[in-house]
Amino acid sequence: MTWQKIDSYNAPSLTEFVSSNHMRDDIVIVGGGLAGSEAAWQAANRGAKVTLYEMRPKEMTKAHKTGGLAELVCSNSLGSADPLNAPGILKEEMRRLNSLVIAAAEQARVPAGSALAVDRDQFSSHITRALQGHPQIRILHEEAADIPIDCLCIIATGPLTSDKLSQAIRAVTQSRHLYFYDAISPIVDTESINMDVVFRASRYDKGGDDYLNCPMTEAEYNAFYDALMAAEKVQPKEFEKTPYFEACVPIEVLAERGRRTMQFGPLKPVGLKNPRTGSESAAVVQLRTENVHRTCYNLVGFQTKLTYPEQKRVFRMIPGLEQAEFLRYGSLHRNTFINSPQLLLNTLQFKARGTLFFAGQLVGVEGYTESAAMGGLAGINAARTLTGQPAITPPPTTAHGCLITHVASSDPRHFQPMNTNFGLFPPLSNPPKDKEKKRLAMSRRALEDFDSWKMRSRLS
Repeated sequence: MTWQKIDSYNAPSLTEFVSSNHMRDDIVIVGGGLAGSEAAWQAANRGAKVTLYEMRPKEMTKAHKTGGLAELVCSNSLGSADPLNAPGILKEEMRRLNSLVIAAAEQARVPAGSALAVDRDQFSSHITRALQGHPQIRILHEEAADIPIDCLCIIATGPLTSDKLSQAIRAVTQSRHLYFYDAISPIVDTESINMDVVFRASRYDKGGDDYLNCPMTEAEYNAFYDALMAAEKVQPKEFEKTPYFEACVPIEVLAERGRRTMQFGPLKPVGLKNPRTGSESAAVVQLRTENVHRTCYNLVGFQTKLTYPEQKRVFRMIPGLEQAEFLRYGSLHRNTFINSPQLLLNTLQFKARGTLFFAGQLVGVEGYTESAAMGGLAGINAARTLTGQPAITPPPTTAHGCLITHVASSDPRHFQPMNTNFGLFPPLSNPPKDKEKKRLAMSRRALEDFDSWKMRSRLS
């Protein structure tokens, strides 16, 4: 089979790929969103031949409007571009890898302060033209119903993965490791928690001091309940209007079932004796650590549809969280992601099949930039694998590296998608007390380590 331009190339279907008895010499990427587009760009720029499958506009989703690659379906903002913020560090690292997504965003940028916001149409058009014009990439607008086994493959289909491909992913990952709903609890910075109020303990003293506990008096609980009931909620999109799974009911929906319901659920005080009073409280909010460094904690059972400003206002009523800095707000929406710590290596390769990679939101990251970054790494590693080079992983001190650490090394029992935040970065050995200086030091360390890694890996 000769390599030809997309207009004249008559590609076989995925089913024909599977039935072939020889390994193909190109990389198949399924999904033309931000992750798939970045994966195709990074792999092709390293000499790999790439076949990119995008089912739109032949088969549309309930959220997309066009057939363009990398169409943004929610916000038009890619988040902060400030290099002293964690998302800004990630963008700078991507820029140093010659990211197509970052280049397109800068071309299509619209005024939005320190945020990198874009004109959606221009952004998508820039990426579509770049990939269509790349001599190493061919784009096929058809649905991928299965996963090819006779080639290197990257699955980057995102939260709106088609039913057919979802079935294929469910089969290869053994169904129990595929989830369809993002039930996310808020995460707060450890340094912003009032340790004079909270106490460390596990229920009935089982499990050591794994949890921080925020004790509530009866009056504090009632005030919190009333505020929660009155708070503004995000209205779900039409395709998200489905019954809740009992395991991921929003905290405010529990509250609607009765004033005492939360006290028998996530705010249950039983078995948690406050060492300061020697007795149980009326209610207790538990915080569970998100990483081995204990730099961030999530509010257990607090998946929510409250708007972000309301989450900040209402959840700061919890004793000990009066000045909480939220690294991630809670949400509950339709999504598709795999239990990556159970299934993936830190190179984004599937543990059971080294020729299969996953990327984007599917691996358990939140946000446009994070999805694109994971696509970029998958594309780089697939291209290296194709030529017999070892797959590589950025240092954990970098924004890419700390995301990979979350994806591949989190506790699979509590795995949830995550965006880039400083809580994921390893602590500094001698951190400055001033917050701005501390963030500057973390930014410098990340970019210095990233450049050293890039040089060692001989990445252009």
